Amino acid sequence: MTHAQTHRMTQAGNGSAVGNGSAEGPGYSSPEGPGYSSPEGPGYSSPGWPGPGGRAAEAGVAVTTDGLPAWLDPVARAARSVQPQQLSRFLPPESGAGRQSAVLVLFGEGERGPELLLMERSGTLRSHAGQPSFPGGALDPEDGDQATTGPLRAALREAEEETGLDPRGVQLFGVLPRLYIPVSSFVVTPVLGWWRAPSPVGVVDPAETARVFTVPVADLTDPANRATAIHPSGHSGPAFLVESALVWGFTAGVIDRIVHYAGWERPWDRARQVPLDWRA
Repeated sequence: MTHAQTHRMTQAGNGSAVGNGSAEGPGYSSPEGPGYSSPEGPGYSSPGWPGPGGRAAEAGVAVTTDGLPAWLDPVARAARSVQPQQLSRFLPPESGAGRQSAVLVLFGEGERGPELLLMERSGTLRSHAGQPSFPGGALDPEDGDQATTGPLRAALREAEEETGLDPRGVQLFGVLPRLYIPVSSFVVTPVLGWWRAPSPVGVVDPAETARVFTVPVADLTDPANRATAIHPSGHSGPAFLVESALVWGFTAGVIDRIVHYAGWERPWDRARQVPLDWRA
């Protein structure tokens, strides 16, 4: 059995994934549309993060673009130049308030080419039941400095705890600007990873997570799988109907911006709407 057959659509568990929070998230009613110009040119590195090929300050955690497959180059370039306002209008409070957390945006190669790892929260949870998300969660003290390598360690640790992923097979190649989920007060750092040496993933805690699954990038860019999610509160934003799941909110917003700034976006019908309910 191939790796993709081993982990695709398998049942999975998670204890503390950063959920979508609400309809609010990257791409949701953003004042900045496609074509927003960054004040920084190509090659810009976010303060405190290593540039291309660089190393994180603390031993044991590396961020490097060395050896990436060519199809990931546009994502790595976008990570170096994208500004927070280009990702979301919801940014961390200037006061420093908020619960620091991180998610692992993990790219791999499956039977259908490039793919992205997601997980679906258990339908029995009191909040965000059944919502797809990236593996991730809040920083723990042992993760280290939240301003440098703490989010890197947290993203890998949470992914291991939630999906059984072997972090030794993951190459971190970029970090996106910190974003904010107002309803939960999470300050989220999306950490980009390349699944260089794939490992099986599966259920860790069924009470927390229903499944772990991979989505081909080709499906995420297919206009037939794209829509605008409408929350009863009035918020709207991108959504993806893939792998028998509706991906929306924070997770969909991050995917939408990556697809856009990597140059993978194809024209899609933004008038196609998917209504959400108040439980979302």
